[in-house]
Amino acid sequence: MTFGEQPAYLRVASDLREKIVNGSLPPHTRLPSQARIREEYGVSDTVALEARKVLMAEGLVEGRSGSGTYVRERPVPRRVSRSGFRPPSGASPFRQEQAEDGVRGTWESSSEQECAGPEIAARLGIQLGDRVMRTRYLYRDGGEPMMISTSWEPLEVTGRTPVMLPEEGPLGGCGVVERMAAIDVVVDNVVEQVGARPGLAEELLTLGGVPGHVVMVVERTYYASGRAVETADVVVPADRYRVAYHLPVR
Repeated sequence: MTFGEQPAYLRVASDLREKIVNGSLPPHTRLPSQARIREEYGVSDTVALEARKVLMAEGLVEGRSGSGTYVRERPVPRRVSRSGFRPPSGASPFRQEQAEDGVRGTWESSSEQECAGPEIAARLGIQLGDRVMRTRYLYRDGGEPMMISTSWEPLEVTGRTPVMLPEEGPLGGCGVVERMAAIDVVVDNVVEQVGARPGLAEELLTLGGVPGHVVMVVERTYYASGRAVETADVVVPADRYRVAYHLPVR
């Protein structure tokens, strides 16, 4: 078998990947054993092992204890909406989307006070150790975990107000803009940065991924007259979802 100039383990992984993509190795099929890869491609055990590791890191195959390595079902990516339009209801883009027919989205949340660490203090423009309200959300789509969101709000802004707890009180569940407006804080800007990284162990455990899976992270911060009033990290599995932006034309 003739290949290009890639390292041997990448050449083998590329050929196996192509077989998975084109259906020659369909989902739930057992991947050729290390010995079979060695014989078929004329490579060493080390190269065969590294090729299998590449496919596993890419999420294309999974190991089953005592059984071997199998091709994973390839999910069809679904949409996670981010929007520059303000829904009339004041709901977040996710909650607005869940109102559509055929969508079965649910979420759960918990809030607690904590001291801001270095990263959150820098993002909110507050002092290290200042008190913030941290709220963690787990969103589900048809019962399947799809997104984790963690937000932080400086208690210097929301403390001792009706909106101190994002999911409780008269405006519980409303968006940041509406909640802040209720305490005369006018949000006039939001910044989102999208990146990707390997998922943390606890994230993958919650979202149903396997070690090595990549997640997309949306780092979002709301500002009022240049002051950060909320910052959040939104984490979604990169193999199952795509982040879709709907931006207004000005």
